[in-house]
Amino acid sequence: MSAVSRPEKSGRAERPSGRFRRMLDRLSSSQEDLESEELREDAQASGCTRISECNDRQIVKVTGTLRTVTLRPRAGVPALEAELFDGTAPLDVVWLGRRSIVGIEPGRKLIVSGRIAMSHGRRVLFNPTYELRPFGKE
Repeated sequence: MSAVSRPEKSGRAERPSGRFRRMLDRLSSSQEDLESEELREDAQASGCTRISECNDRQIVKVTGTLRTVTLRPRAGVPALEAELFDGTAPLDVVWLGRRSIVGIEPGRKLIVSGRIAMSHGRRVLFNPTYELRPFGKE
């Protein structure tokens, strides 16, 4: 019997790569994972800082989608609070003295900038400048 020569395996991993691998990853990922990935890519493409990389007292420009919007009084003053999520971490955005702002609603994409503060272990941005982004794909 003669030995059959087989080509040596290259150093590549056995996992498929490229477009097929990305398609399989997308099919096996949850909807939340896909949305988070999309938000991370959007933040990077717009040149904004990722929320997870923001530190206390840092001036930042971040983007994401509003998850929640609530009216909560702070020290007897109305305050509109929203949670912004960019796929990496949440950020509490607070407008003091406001009961509502046209366009600030759950599901809305937003770019906000200002100085980050830490409150009870969470990142908070008080009275930021903001830019509403269009709904859906851009």
